[in-house]
Amino acid sequence: MSRSRRLLELVQTLRRHRHPVTAAQLAEMLGVSIRTLYRDIDTLRAEGAPIEGEAGLGYILRPGFLLPPLMFSEDEIESLALGLRWVIDRTDGAMALAARDALAKIAAVLPQDMRAVAAGSGLILPPVAQPSMAEARLPDLRRAIRSERRVRIRYADGGGAESARVIWPFALAFFEQVRVVVAWCELRQGYRHFRADRIAALEVLEDRYPRRRHALMKDWQQAERIAGIATDGN
Repeated sequence: MSRSRRLLELVQTLRRHRHPVTAAQLAEMLGVSIRTLYRDIDTLRAEGAPIEGEAGLGYILRPGFLLPPLMFSEDEIESLALGLRWVIDRTDGAMALAARDALAKIAAVLPQDMRAVAAGSGLILPPVAQPSMAEARLPDLRRAIRSERRVRIRYADGGGAESARVIWPFALAFFEQVRVVVAWCELRQGYRHFRADRIAALEVLEDRYPRRRHALMKDWQQAERIAGIATDGN
């Protein structure tokens, strides 16, 4: 176990206990010597950890402590790095840039021996096709979802026939090949799924839709369990 990992385990072990834990108990839990345990506690205190207690009496960590360089385990770092690289490769430019910035911020606060995990974990994402023009519409769709705005679209079905719609978008699904907007459709008076690459034109309106996004999501999820998913193609 790396030193960074050991210090993280010590913090997490202390968090699990509401009452003082002796150095001997902590050392046994972590599989280290008493001397190493004392040294690790001194290191954490030097980093600002509010660990109270002393040898012979036990130690306790006051609530609310967060140590940024040690907040992630190796598995957690790999998960974050893999997820962010997925976003970088498979979303629109604005979100990809945000993911790159987030990955850089995570790497900046990691100890040196854990930065290599974030830089290259050996977990590989397969290549994807070049993004379609639909990707350019994703920032506007995400903005509409966040602000709960109605959206006017011109939508083409599978046969190419177009229709004008006003929708209440509340979710955006990122499938491997397509992006799908989940929304309430005023024209159809029901929940519909719209492929982003079939949206010929899009305008985010100023007025908000009359229901909250989380309520729409809840109703849609209930309807999906009952009736399944039906992609809007008419």
